[in-house]
Amino acid sequence: MTKRALLSVSDKQGLTEFASGLVALDYELVSTGGTKKALEAAGIPVIGIETVTGFPEMLDGRVKTLHPKVHAGLLARRDLPDHMAQLKAAGITPIDMVVVNLYPFKATIQQPDVTQAAAIEQIDIGGPSMLRSAAKNFAAVLPIVDPADYQPILTALQTDAVTPTLRQRLAAKVFQHTAAYDALIAQYLTTDEFPAKLTLTYDKKQALRYGENSHQQAAFYENALPTPFSITAAHQLHGKELSYNNIKDADAALRMVSEYQRPAVVAMKHMNPCGVGLGDTLESAWDKAYAADSISIFGGIIALNRPVDVATAEKMHQLFLEIIIAPSFDDAAYAVLAEKKNLRLLTVDFDQAHTADQFETISVGGGLLRQEVDQAFEQPADFTVVTKQQPTPAQLAALAFGQQVVKHIKSNAMVVTTADRTLGVGSGQMNRIDSTKIAIEKAMSKSGYENAILASDAFFPMDDCVAYAAQHGIRAIIQPGGSIKDQASIAMADRYGIAMVTTGVRHFRH
Repeated sequence: MTKRALLSVSDKQGLTEFASGLVALDYELVSTGGTKKALEAAGIPVIGIETVTGFPEMLDGRVKTLHPKVHAGLLARRDLPDHMAQLKAAGITPIDMVVVNLYPFKATIQQPDVTQAAAIEQIDIGGPSMLRSAAKNFAAVLPIVDPADYQPILTALQTDAVTPTLRQRLAAKVFQHTAAYDALIAQYLTTDEFPAKLTLTYDKKQALRYGENSHQQAAFYENALPTPFSITAAHQLHGKELSYNNIKDADAALRMVSEYQRPAVVAMKHMNPCGVGLGDTLESAWDKAYAADSISIFGGIIALNRPVDVATAEKMHQLFLEIIIAPSFDDAAYAVLAEKKNLRLLTVDFDQAHTADQFETISVGGGLLRQEVDQAFEQPADFTVVTKQQPTPAQLAALAFGQQVVKHIKSNAMVVTTADRTLGVGSGQMNRIDSTKIAIEKAMSKSGYENAILASDAFFPMDDCVAYAAQHGIRAIIQPGGSIKDQASIAMADRYGIAMVTTGVRHFRH
């Protein structure tokens, strides 16, 4: 018995080969517009949709397939005699397969300066309607939305291997596709950053070997509209496949290093910077980041905001590192680093840093949180000096650098820095005094400690952190302020004759 297939595609890839295979399997083909022309040009017999519906397309093609003779043919249950009798009475032929891919809305809105009118014309109505009808009735109708499925479907038809499982998989793929398509449209038209219905859609970039631990399965997804400056957009030049933990650390490192204008190097471990250095050259920035914590940097992720030169590469080559991210690698630098077969070398277009995501989502059990990315950066002009001792110009520069670093450290976060390097990082402790002790203990033996400052991501609930810092040689502190016990911390700073500034901006990171 002859079966009927309806084909209407924007992407003509593999169309004629698939259609020829269907004809060979005794399918009668029905088609629309450009698809029909492509099939006719290939000499493939095809019936125009207007012959089926008895109604010409109208409204510049906006209405072609929205007709009972199409949708009844798709939705009729073959196992219900009443449905089949209604089709016969109405002179409607059942449709057994729908092959549709949709107007290129995504590609359209990615074009520079595209108008809303042009985007709206690429919102497909008839295509999703046919796909949804076919997918709802997948027990009887094969819904095909992906050209990659053409050959597997032909093979299954030729070998009588079209199973209920295959049909359900194709239906699920259709609903995933149309849901993602509608989500993009909703995102494009939505102006509220926190709408009542949040419709996000992602494309699977790669399966991962495992998740955070080897017993956890995982995959990596990217925004359906790719973000040019992101780890998802990074180009891997060399090394092993990225792991789940690699991706998280690399993302944190890239976000941080992109904030600096001078040559900068960030060494990241477990989502915390263990070393940050600025310099007049990339090599000098590396030297400072390495000296900040030469133990923790082992096995770290390194992000640099300048092309990697051979001198810097040779120093990095001496260590075991997981990933190096940079705008590019000089040929000689790449040759040195590529000697380590597992070292992952990634490039990201730093000229696109302005395109970085403005919002971030965090999953929680049963839902997610959405917030603006913390892009606040307080300069000395934003500081309020709250102590009798005034900070020196050199201290102000160090305080600004420390403030920029501390917001990237897990709370409770404390960091000891000079104006161009971290000396000690205290992160993730359940109380602030422990983070303070860790940061200072790490910093005290480092060169430059005599000029060091202490930065805090949140206010001091007590004066113990100030006292400990002053007793261990810290001469200037930066913190948000806002505690009901601010005055106690200020008085403690005055007691030891050290400078303290507040910013009014907290930088918790959880």
